[in-house]
Amino acid sequence: MAQQDEHHGTFGPDAFGRGAEHAARFFGTPQYILGQSLIVIVWVALNAIAIGYHWDPYPFILLNLAFSTQAAYAAPLILLAQTRQAERDKQSEQRAEETRQHAEKMASDRVAAIKSETDRLVQLLDSNTKLTQQDKELTEQIAALTREIHTQVTSEKG
Repeated sequence: MAQQDEHHGTFGPDAFGRGAEHAARFFGTPQYILGQSLIVIVWVALNAIAIGYHWDPYPFILLNLAFSTQAAYAAPLILLAQTRQAERDKQSEQRAEETRQHAEKMASDRVAAIKSETDRLVQLLDSNTKLTQQDKELTEQIAALTREIHTQVTSEKG
């Protein structure tokens, strides 16, 4: 599932939202900053050295208006992109939490199964110990009876 490419939050999977994210990413690139700086340098230089026609003389009000317009559109696009990213982050955190809870449940189940098997082994060991003790007692009784029979048999012959 490609969560990065697909978004179904507040703004939906629309092209406008995706475009806003692309624009916000572009506004933060060195290429954009360098390009904008070059435009400003050329703009100011052309208006400063123009001999006959200054389309935007100092204090460069038209350039200022262009930057204000750009900022008026860029800020909401950046906020939109941040909101979409925050929603994706929230979904990612929810999936991580669900995964963690599932892992904890599996570990808990595993511990319970190990405890159950350990208890069963302890019971088997206790049973084995009791059987071994009974076997020893019976062997001792057989040995005692064998000696007694041997004593009786040998005393009757003599």
